Amino acid sequence: MKIYNTTKGIIVENEAKFYQISDFSWDSFINQPDLFSFLSEQIKTAPIVAGLDESTLLAPIVSQEIWASGVTYLRSKTARMEESKDAGGGDFYDRVYDADRPEIFFKATAARTVGHLENIRIRKDSKWNVPEPELTLFVNNQNQIAGYTIGNDVSSRDIEGENPLYLPQAKSYDKSAAIGPCIAVFKEPISKEVFISVEILRGEKTVFSGGTKLSQMKRELPELVEFLTRECSFPQGCFLMTGTGTVPPDDFTMISGDIVKISIESIGTLINTVE
Repeated sequence: MKIYNTTKGIIVENEAKFYQISDFSWDSFINQPDLFSFLSEQIKTAPIVAGLDESTLLAPIVSQEIWASGVTYLRSKTARMEESKDAGGGDFYDRVYDADRPEIFFKATAARTVGHLENIRIRKDSKWNVPEPELTLFVNNQNQIAGYTIGNDVSSRDIEGENPLYLPQAKSYDKSAAIGPCIAVFKEPISKEVFISVEILRGEKTVFSGGTKLSQMKRELPELVEFLTRECSFPQGCFLMTGTGTVPPDDFTMISGDIVKISIESIGTLINTVE
């Protein structure tokens, strides 16, 4: 099942039918215990609506924060080592990749987050900017993985590469995070064989495409959540981007007007245009 946050309220999709949900705020709705069973009960009595108007979609976030995990795939480790070698950080990310403790950092507030069909931004003081397509977890207020969405962890590689301590500036700024179009809720944990892909269009031309399976991630999803929630509480839940296994080549950077499409099997496609 899929949950959409829209200008017309909460919509639940199940087996190609769409249900209007009333009497709940977004925060209380997505934090219901055993969310899959709760949705199954709600749609038994909820009115069916004609369909989903994409123009009404909002980012599936209200009071939550977005956090992110780094260097969880081998390709990400290699890219980070390449971009930081001139700054003496060549083996810094190698150690993070093999360490017991994962890299976890704060990414965005809801106010700095955009949704499906909204614009993302690249920094004016950066010359090397890339999308990072990531499976993103919705972690409820009981620290449980309750759902999944698509995330774009937009990053300024030259800023992070200059000095690893600049990571907050490379990662966290207005419209640097995109999630959506929904929160997908499954009865069982998402399959490790799910494919995560990205395509970047410039005009009508594809200038980059690639993808990877979740099974290529070194870390386990519950492991990332456990480290995030050890000393942080999230009264309304949170989102956790789980890292990227697909990084464009070093000679590629996004420019204004590029369209980024990130797809994850069983969740959908997140589309954003670069301002």
